Order: sequence, then C-alpha cells, then structure tokens
Amino acid sequence: MSTEKIHFNRPYMTGKELYYIAEAKFGNMLAGDGSFTKRCHQWIEQSTGCNTALLTHSCTAALEMAALLLDIQPGDEVILPSYTFVSTANAFVLRGAIPVFVDIRTDTLNLDEKLIEAAITPRTKAIVPVHYAGVSCEMDTIMHIARNHGLKVVEDAAQGVMSSYKGRALGSIGDIGAFSFHETKNVISGEGGALLVNDPQLSLRAEIIREKGTDRSRFFRGQVDKYTWQEVGSSFLPGELIAAFLWAQLEEASSITDKRLTIWDYYHAALAPLEEKGLLRRPFVPDDCQHNAHMYYVLLAPGVDRQSVLEGLKRNNISAVFHYVPLHSSPGGQRYGRVHGSMEVTDTLSECLLRLPLWVGLTAEQQDQVVDVLARAIG
Repeated sequence: MSTEKIHFNRPYMTGKELYYIAEAKFGNMLAGDGSFTKRCHQWIEQSTGCNTALLTHSCTAALEMAALLLDIQPGDEVILPSYTFVSTANAFVLRGAIPVFVDIRTDTLNLDEKLIEAAITPRTKAIVPVHYAGVSCEMDTIMHIARNHGLKVVEDAAQGVMSSYKGRALGSIGDIGAFSFHETKNVISGEGGALLVNDPQLSLRAEIIREKGTDRSRFFRGQVDKYTWQEVGSSFLPGELIAAFLWAQLEEASSITDKRLTIWDYYHAALAPLEEKGLLRRPFVPDDCQHNAHMYYVLLAPGVDRQSVLEGLKRNNISAVFHYVPLHSSPGGQRYGRVHGSMEVTDTLSECLLRLPLWVGLTAEQQDQVVDVLARAIG
C-alpha cells in the first residue's frame, strides 16, 4: 500500500491571488463590479467573443439568471440531459418550468442531438446542452433545431472554460452561456461563475436582473441620473475579493490548460492497453472539439464492480470518484420533470463511469501509480 495520498483534486494557485486581493482591499472597493470585475469581464468577452460577460457568485446563479432572461413561466418545458448537475434543471424549476430529460450519446456522454426534435412540444421554450468534461455538444445541429422551432439555447459550459467547438469558445455559441469557477474547475475563484450573453438584445436586461432588478449599472455609466427598480432580479454578482482571486487565475488560464492537457494526454496513452484488452473505455473527443482537460474518466467494462474498484484505489491512498446520479432517477427529477424516450444510455454509463485524479501538479509517477492500481483492480 502506498503511503502518499493522491488527492482527487487540489485547487491550483498561481501565486498572485493574495496580492490582488490585497490590492482590492487597499483600493477600498470590496463590493462587486470594481476594477477586477471589469478586468474579468473584458477577458471573458475577448477570449470567447461573447457580446457581454457578467461575473456571478456561481454557475448556478448564471443559470438562474438565464431562466429569468428568457422569461420562463410555469408550465414551460426545457430540454436537457439527465446526466448533469442539479443546477442545470433547478434553475428552470425555480421559475415553474418542467425539465424534459433526453438521453445522452454513447461516445461523448453529451445530450444526444438526434433525440431533441422528437421531445419538442408547443410548451418547449429552451434547449440546455451541457458540455460534459469540457467536450462540446454537437452545437451546429442543436442551434439548427432551435432556430427551426423558435427556441432559445442556454449552454451549460460549467466545465467548458478554454474549450471550443469548431474554433468557437464554449458558452459563446448559444443565446446564453454559463461558466463555473468553482474550486473543482480548471480556472477557479473558490465559488464563482459567469453569464455569457450572446444575444445583444438581452444584455441590458441581464445587467438589470443581476443588480437586484435595478438599472444601477446604467447609473454608474452616467446613462441615467438615478437608478430605480425596473423588474424582477436578485443579487447575483460576486464581491471584488472573489474577482481579484479570479483575475489571477484568468491571467494564467492558457498555462493552466496546457498543464492539464499534458496530464490528460499521459493518462490517455497509459490507459490505451487496458482499453485494448476490453477492460475499460477511454474518453472520446470529436475532431472538431478542443477540450480543456477538465477531467479524465474511464467507463468500466460490463461486469467490473465499480465500488470494488473504488475501494481498491482507496486502500492504496488514491482518491477517485464516480459522477452524477442521473436527475431523472432522483426524487427531485421525478417530482418536477419528465422523461422523453428511453434513458438507457444514461442509466448504463452512469453506473460504470469512474473519474481519476487530475490537477495541476499531479506527477507522472503518481499517474503511473493510479494506472497500476486501477489495472490490478479491474484485471
């Protein structure tokens, strides 16, 4: 048994976070929308090409803002995968909408675009593709379906910062996108997120909704002589200390991504022999997708006991985890949503997926140990 614990995740620090936090403090600006927030907004807009970027206190908040922006009403339907985090559905359920769960693809584990059109009804208002593991959904097809049926597209790109589809940044393709900067993501601020508004007609309302339903942002730009309550909103913006921390990360986003890709590629090569033996399946990345190495997962072969594998890794001081419990099989999903068609792929793959440790600083020797223990556990 190894004595050195290999953590599943270790938040990466660039070294400038505390310096920028101190700078924000000495600048006497601790509430949101200070200079660091503006820098982050500019970085996201320039790196993704979105029309407007707005920091939020979480990706959950960004998704909730999206539901408000689209004026989701009770009884409306929203099409999304079941294999996702609860916030993807909850943001719309909060507005009274019904999540309509559609199965995922066997290769990327993303929303199966071939099943979307059959799930559309007169009550459907939006499609919410989730870019699993930072690998893009088939966005050309999804956008075509949405435009043909007059639907909006909200990209849940929580895992997709620095990923792209056919050269376009994830989060910038649909009408609205959402990023996460949670400490488990590649670029982090502890908690945090961002709303990406790609439809210019929604930008002003997004600012108002984010600022408690007021036009405060327009007031500070000198566009109005006072700010007032305009519509329903909430306090979705983070404080300036969060933005300062995030700025240190965004400055190094390319370097962080490159380091993670090196680790991902090492796993991918090392696990090829196990795939050739039929013991597991490695992740699949389509040629027109550039991923960000957000995670490395394997799909264990039928008959391999995942819990036994997890316990074997744990005995060797290796932290590995499975991922989502599908929403359609959860109490909340059964209460608030409905299923369209078979969920066979979701049900099957969710039971055999295993996520391996991946964080900046993970060494090749540690990866070799993970692969060796995994091979013995499933062989």
